[in-house]
Amino acid sequence: MNLANYINDLLYRYDCVIVPDFGGFVTNKIDAKLDESTNTFYPPSKQITFNSLLKHNDGLLANYIASSEQISFEKASTAISLSVIKWQTELQKNEISLNNLGVISLNENKQVIFEPTTNVNFLTSSFGLATVETSAVERYKQQVKPLIPVTRSTEKRGIPTFIKYAASAAILLTLGFAGFNGYQQNKQNEVFANQQKELEKKIQSATFVISNPLPTLELNVVKEIAKPYHVVAGAFQIPENAETKVKELIAKGFDAKIIGVNKWGLTQVTFNSYADKNDAINNLNKIKRTVSKDAWLLVKAVK
Repeated sequence: MNLANYINDLLYRYDCVIVPDFGGFVTNKIDAKLDESTNTFYPPSKQITFNSLLKHNDGLLANYIASSEQISFEKASTAISLSVIKWQTELQKNEISLNNLGVISLNENKQVIFEPTTNVNFLTSSFGLATVETSAVERYKQQVKPLIPVTRSTEKRGIPTFIKYAASAAILLTLGFAGFNGYQQNKQNEVFANQQKELEKKIQSATFVISNPLPTLELNVVKEIAKPYHVVAGAFQIPENAETKVKELIAKGFDAKIIGVNKWGLTQVTFNSYADKNDAINNLNKIKRTVSKDAWLLVKAVK
């Protein structure tokens, strides 16, 4: 079984995929950028990182493999464990290359080093947007020489007569237009003032007073914060069992809810839901240690 292929599929839909007893692959969104040194445009993408501390089984990977291969959850978990053992054995001698994910190796202090691949974009909203390389645009500064009037030797120095008459005509036309525009402006001002007075009279005549005005209503509108990160407590085939689980968790102090039915027809119940991914992961680990080892993280797209 090529475990890396299933991890690839899940990273397109989820921000974190945990391989039990090995580590978690986490994605972070990166905005579009320009590399000025190579004149290359990069579209928005998801950058993959590896966290060797995320080893608890959240059930996401095993559930996906079980549904894809039409096998039980136990068989899927066993297949994952065998792949992890193979990776850990090979990692002690050589680096391991995971298809479309990157290369994992150990340094001199036996610490895990992860080099992510750069040729795969896991951000679905960037599908069809490729890296673009362009050539640098060179700008030339062109000096503009000032125009130098050319005089004929046969002409006498000074301003020609026809230019004097043209300038005089232009000045007279300008003054004429200015006077006409001023006259029109005065007329418009008079018409506007008369219309304003008539409007004020109509407003005064239409003004009335309400003796018993309606009471003022104060509406407190609370904007609901989107919480796409859910710590799942279980999925139930019988809806009544899911409702019973919610009441049980609420009694223990959790903000438990039913968040819908998954594609297998199971009603999903959560311990809590969070707006921040880090808060969700921290509380997931706490719940795994104190309440239920079978809890796992579900990320649902916000509509």
